Amino acid sequence: MPNSEFFPERDLSIFPKIYAYKDNNPKHKGLLKVGYTTQDVATRVRQQFPTLAPNEQPYKIVLDESAVRADGTDFTDKVVHKMLVSLGVEQLQDANGKKTEWFRCAKKDVLTAIENVRTNTNVSLERCYSFGMRPEQEEAVEKTYNYFKETKQEQGKIPRFLWNCKMRFGKTFATYQLAKKMNWRKVLVLTFKPAVEDAWEEDLTLHRDFEGWQFISSRRITQNENNSPDIDFNKPFVCFGSFQDYLGKTDTGAIKPKNQWAFRDVHWDCVVLDEYHYGAWNEKSQSTFDNNSQTNQEGINLPEQEQENKFEKDFDQDTCLISSDHYLYLSGTPFRAINSGEFIEEQIYSWTYSDEQKAKEEWDDEKGKNPYRSLPRLVMMTYQMPEDITNIAEQGEYDEFDLNIFFSTTGEGDKAEFVYKDEVQKWLDMIRGAYTKTIVANLKLKDEKPPMPFSHTRLLQNLSHTLWLFHSVNACYAMRNLLKEKQNNFYKDYKVILAAGAKAGVGKEALSKLRNQMDNPLETKTITLSCGKLTTGVTVKPWTGIFMLCNLSSAETYFQTAFRVQSPWTIQNPDSTDPNKEEILKKEAYIFDFAPNRALRQLANYSSGLNTSSESTEKLVADLISFLPVLAYDGSSMKQLDASGVMDWAVSGTTATLLAKKWQSALLVNVTNDVLKKLLNNEDALKALDEIEMFRGLNLKDNVETIINISEHVKKVKQEGSGTSREISEEDKALKKQRRDIQEKLIKFATRLPIFMYLTDYREETLMDIIRKIEPELFRKVSGLSIDDFNTLVDIGLFNSQKMNDAIYYFRRYEDSSLEYAGINRHANDKKEGYFDTVINKEDIKRAQSKFSGDKVIKRR
Repeated sequence: MPNSEFFPERDLSIFPKIYAYKDNNPKHKGLLKVGYTTQDVATRVRQQFPTLAPNEQPYKIVLDESAVRADGTDFTDKVVHKMLVSLGVEQLQDANGKKTEWFRCAKKDVLTAIENVRTNTNVSLERCYSFGMRPEQEEAVEKTYNYFKETKQEQGKIPRFLWNCKMRFGKTFATYQLAKKMNWRKVLVLTFKPAVEDAWEEDLTLHRDFEGWQFISSRRITQNENNSPDIDFNKPFVCFGSFQDYLGKTDTGAIKPKNQWAFRDVHWDCVVLDEYHYGAWNEKSQSTFDNNSQTNQEGINLPEQEQENKFEKDFDQDTCLISSDHYLYLSGTPFRAINSGEFIEEQIYSWTYSDEQKAKEEWDDEKGKNPYRSLPRLVMMTYQMPEDITNIAEQGEYDEFDLNIFFSTTGEGDKAEFVYKDEVQKWLDMIRGAYTKTIVANLKLKDEKPPMPFSHTRLLQNLSHTLWLFHSVNACYAMRNLLKEKQNNFYKDYKVILAAGAKAGVGKEALSKLRNQMDNPLETKTITLSCGKLTTGVTVKPWTGIFMLCNLSSAETYFQTAFRVQSPWTIQNPDSTDPNKEEILKKEAYIFDFAPNRALRQLANYSSGLNTSSESTEKLVADLISFLPVLAYDGSSMKQLDASGVMDWAVSGTTATLLAKKWQSALLVNVTNDVLKKLLNNEDALKALDEIEMFRGLNLKDNVETIINISEHVKKVKQEGSGTSREISEEDKALKKQRRDIQEKLIKFATRLPIFMYLTDYREETLMDIIRKIEPELFRKVSGLSIDDFNTLVDIGLFNSQKMNDAIYYFRRYEDSSLEYAGINRHANDKKEGYFDTVINKEDIKRAQSKFSGDKVIKRR
C-alpha cells in the first residue's frame, strides 16, 4: 500500500500573501506598492531589486497579510487594487497610461481594502465569471430541454425532470443555463436547506451569461401594503425560498400573507425543487405541507427519522397551488424518487461520483484544460477497533458495534460527558497512534502498521481541517469538553468548532460562524463537531476528512454527508508567474469509519440505490470502488478491498431478521397512481394478480379504479380549494388504507421468492435470474404464479427490480455462507458463465447447446 497512492504529499510551502512596501525613490514619496506572492514576502520584494548589494535595502516592507479567506478561497492583488480604487485611493499610471501597483495611501488603507475583500464587504457585483459549461452540464441541459420541448401537458400533467447529480455537478449554473435556453423569465427555486442560497445568488449575479437577471430572496423581499414584492417584472428573475416558508400554512390553513404574491400574481415558467431527497421525503418535512402535523422543522437529525415503509411522499406537484409550466427536481441522492418509479428513465439525467472520476481519468488533454482535475478522489478508511474498546457498545439489532451507544452522554452543554468516557479516551488515543495495545501490535507489524488519521505523516499533512459527525448535540459538547482536558494535549493544536445546537446558528448564519472561526485555513487547524448542521448543500473547501461517529439510517444520508469533504480546494497563481496556473491543495479526501460492517453495508446500498440497471450489487460495488478505494483495518493489518471483500464485510453480521426486513420492505413494490393505471390497462397483469391466493375474491380491478378515482378527486379538491381540511383528511386516510392493502399483499407475495431461491440449485444474483425460465415449475409451486406472469408484473413496475436485486444478492450470500459454515458447499463444482442478467453453470449451457445443435450447427469464432 504505497503512501503515494492514497496519501499524496501536500506542498506546505504555499501561503498566498498581499504585501506592501515603500522605497527611497523620490518619485515614490507618499506611495506604497501593493503586490501578491506565494513566497516569503522578504524574498519576493528583494527580487524586484536585482542589482542590490548584499547588505543594501532601499525599501521598507510595511505590510504582510494572508490572501486566503476563511472559506479557503484565495484572492490576488488585482482584487485589492480594485477595492482601493473603490475606497477613493489614487492608483498611479506609467508613461503609457497603464495602471501600476503604486498607490497614494497609508498602510491602514491597504489593510481596510484587504479586510473588505476577505469578508466580501462592499465588493462590487461586477460580473467577473465567464466560464462555460462542462460536457456533462451541456448534456443535462440538452436532454432536459428536448424533453420539455417534446412533452406536452396531458390532462393537466405538468412535465417534470430529475437531475440525479452528485455534489459539485454545478446544479445552479446548469439550471440557469437551462432557463436561458428555454427562454424562461420567472423561476422559483425552493429548497429545504436555505444555507445553499449563496451558491444560487453567486452564479446568477456574477456570471456574464446572466446579465440583466434579478435574484430575489424571500428573506430580503421588500413588499408594499398589498404584500406585492418590489420586483421589476419586465426583467427576468429568480426567486429563492424554502419549502417550509412558501408551502407552509398559517394556523387557519391559509397561505402566508407575505407569500401570496407567488401564488396569486405569478405564473412561473419553472419551479426548481432543490435538495429534493431531503425536503420532500422526510417524515418531519410533512409539517411543511400538512398544517395538522405536530413535527418541527429544525432540520437536526431529520435523516434518522426516515421511515422505509413510508410509500407516499409529502410533496405532490399536482396538488401544489403554485402555478408553473415546468418542474425541475435536483438531488445528489434521489433514492426514493428513483426506487418508487416516480420518474421514468427518459425523465432522469444522472451524473454520479464514478462518472465524474472516470471523466477526470479519461480526459483528453488535446481538448484543453481538464475541468475535473481539481475534484478530489474519495478514499474510505474503516477500522475494526480493539474489543476492549468496543465491547461496551456491541448491542443493537445487528449485535455489532453501535456508535450511538459508544458516544452516548450524560449532562448537557459544558457539563456534558460521555457515559463511556474511558473508552472514548482510548479511541482518541488510538486515532493518533498512542493507544498502548495498538502500539504493541504496530511494533510487530513494522512497515505494515495501519495508517491512523492523526499519526500517519502524510495524513497529518492533509487533515488540517476535519468534520466529526455525532448523533446528538450533547455528544458534540461532550467531545469538545473531553478534547479540552489535559491528557489530550495533542489536540491543543486544533481549534475545536462547535457546529451544533442553537448557539451555532442556522443556515447561512451557521456557515458564516464556522468560516469566521476557521480564520486562515492554510495556517490553522480545526476540528468541527456537528450532529447534522452544515452537512447538506454547503461548501467548506478546507474540510479534507470526515469522521462518521454515529449510526446513519440510510446510504442516502451517509453519502450526502460524506461528499461534504470532496469540495475542491485550489490556489491560483501559486508561484506568482502564471495567473492561469492552479495548485491543487486537496488531491484526496477521506471518509473515516469505525463500524466497518455498517459502513460497507452503506457503500453497497449506495452503489445500487441510484442505479436503474439490472446489474448485480457486486458489479455495481466494483464499479464504484474502482474510483473510491476502500482500505479496511481488520485488527491486524490494513488492506485494500475488492468488490467481493466489501460484500463480505457488508453481509457480515447479517441475520435472518435483517434479511426478513429486506423482503418485507415497502420499497420492493410500487403502488403509485402511474403504476396502478398501467395495471388497470393491462388485462394480463390483472389476471396474473387474480391467480395469487391473497388477491382472490378481492375484486382487484374495482379497487384499483376506486383508488385512482379518489386520488384524482382529492387532487382536484385541493387545487380548487373546494373542500374542508377535515373532508380532505378523511378521504386521504381512506385512500392510503386501500393503497396500503394492495401494497401489503404484494409484499406478502414477494416473501415467497427467497423460499424459491433456497429450494432451487442455481445461484440467483439478480431478478433476471428468476425471470429467466430456470426452474419454472418450482417457481409456480412456491409462488402460485407462472414466471411469465411474474415478468409481466415486473414490466409494468409493480416490483422495484433494483431493490429486488439487492435483496436477492444479500440472500444468496447469506445462504451460501450459512451452508458453508455447516460444511456444505452447493456450488463448489460450479463453473459459471455470465455475471449479471443471469448466472448459469457451464454444464447447463452444454446441455442446451447439445439440444439446439440437433437442428442447427453452432458456429464458433
